[in-house]
Amino acid sequence: MHDTAKYLVHADITAEGVVERSDVVGAVFGQTEGLLGDELDLRQLQDSAKVGRIDVEIDSENGQSFGQVTIATSLDQVETAILGAALETIDRVGPCRSAIEVRRIEDVRAARRREVVERAKTLLTEAFDDSMRSSRDLVEEVREAVRVEDVTAHKGLPAGPNVADSDAIVVGGPSPPFWTATAAAS
Repeated sequence: MHDTAKYLVHADITAEGVVERSDVVGAVFGQTEGLLGDELDLRQLQDSAKVGRIDVEIDSENGQSFGQVTIATSLDQVETAILGAALETIDRVGPCRSAIEVRRIEDVRAARRREVVERAKTLLTEAFDDSMRSSRDLVEEVREAVRVEDVTAHKGLPAGPNVADSDAIVVGGPSPPFWTATAAAS
């Protein structure tokens, strides 16, 4: 059921006495029976796989019991909230006074979506790290490659292509400034 559950109802339970898991499950079925009508009867909901197993973790200490109850549902939000509110009406477990308080209702799909988003981020950064570049980066890389290929030497200085037969040439030293000369000025 946890595989197909949409929601998990998480509740805390306390009892004034020592109770067992089976006592809690029996109280949940017994005290909610008929409370919500036939459409939200827990036994029928479990038979139709709309409610999963009632998971109970209970510990006892100093004559009192405390623990957690978790119920998986594939009901809608409203029906799940009603089921949670019904759990809070339980006031006895076995012969002991008790209280159940719903701590939260977890949307399992939202948790799965968060996991999917986090994994997608990881995959994106790991798998596409080198191949994802901006178009500006690509243009700049091509321009730089063309500039490097076109640099030649003229009388020991870096110069542009066609320095020997061009009407205008650009000649530079180890650092700027660069000078431009035309054939008419030479």
